[in-house]
Amino acid sequence: MKMNISISNFKSLSNVEIEPGHINVFIGANGTGKSALLEALGVLSAAISEKVDDAALGSKGVRLGTPSLYKSSFRTQDRLPNTIDFHVNWTNTYGKWEYKVHLNNPIDKPKPAWEYFSEMLNHDGKKVFGRSRASTYKLENFPDITLDAFKGMYSFLQGVKNESFGEGSKDLYEVFRDYAIFTPNTTTMRGIQTDPYQREPVGLLGGRLAEAIDDLLDPIDETFGTMDLYDLFDLLQWTKGVAVGKAAKDSISPNVPLPSKTIRFTDRFMREGRNELTPYDASEGSLYVLFLLTLALHPKAPKMFSIDNFDQALNPRLARLLTKTFCDQILENGKTVFMTTHNPLVLDGLDLNDKRIKLFTVERNMEGHTQIVPVNVDTKLLEEGSSLSKLWVSGMLGGVPNL
Repeated sequence: MKMNISISNFKSLSNVEIEPGHINVFIGANGTGKSALLEALGVLSAAISEKVDDAALGSKGVRLGTPSLYKSSFRTQDRLPNTIDFHVNWTNTYGKWEYKVHLNNPIDKPKPAWEYFSEMLNHDGKKVFGRSRASTYKLENFPDITLDAFKGMYSFLQGVKNESFGEGSKDLYEVFRDYAIFTPNTTTMRGIQTDPYQREPVGLLGGRLAEAIDDLLDPIDETFGTMDLYDLFDLLQWTKGVAVGKAAKDSISPNVPLPSKTIRFTDRFMREGRNELTPYDASEGSLYVLFLLTLALHPKAPKMFSIDNFDQALNPRLARLLTKTFCDQILENGKTVFMTTHNPLVLDGLDLNDKRIKLFTVERNMEGHTQIVPVNVDTKLLEEGSSLSKLWVSGMLGGVPNL
């Protein structure tokens, strides 16, 4: 589905527009608005799903804050905006669609949930239905129904039996409904810390990783999801085996909390009988590899999701190979991902000749507004031996700090 997304008045995103592919990589200096973009998509997801409040935003990985922190507040603004605005255009087999939503929450007296100040859905230039504060939230084309101002119209539409728009508009809902921002951390994946954001197949911080891996591992067919198991071992070069089960009592300290299921790594270099490691002792990079591939491969993972700091804890060369493998699996499984990185070699794992893979630079202008620009690389530079990592570090792509 071809899509265009516009975002206004959210944090440093005064007015940005992107046309995402299936794989979208954002590079830029710290503090330019990369994470804010991922969070803005989380707010839009909550609005489409049903409701925008702390519970919904937290479940999507959005950092919780007050309206004064969410709404843009630049020194050059004459007045603060009343609403955070989203505008989505997309095309499918049913035609052209347009969805708009303006969300409001007073800065001086914040409410538990954001109000749908206005909301509208158009199909081929004709209004399917809409509502606003001015119309006391009555739904056009549904005169007998008045929705709560704090509940979304789009989720309501999913229960409407109408071929002309009920079915045709479902794809946007299905893509955005389960969107989340994943930021795995080592202590959670090791099982030392509980993941406060549990969901299937894995939590936002890496919880339930062992259970998700157990779903994907097939030792008989020697596969990990749709991957050959030995392709996985190419990424985990120190191990010759991965399994899920109970950890042997002598493989972990009794002072470490032991979950019911744990990942068991077999180290290729250690003696038999003493070569089994749990996540508590295994390489943290291996845990990140398994977590990222699980999101790409697991059928219960969101159809669209984000990963903030994709390269965390990864050796640069491993990051390059993992990026290529991850992208292959995302495309094969028909998913969409937004990811940020600060590792130049991640870019060398991208095939920008594939139009489904897009690279964006993120910078802030003189007024502090985030600017997002798609990167179009001259193929001659790549053919002559220049890599994307070298072009980025040398400043030829943009998205570098002015130091």
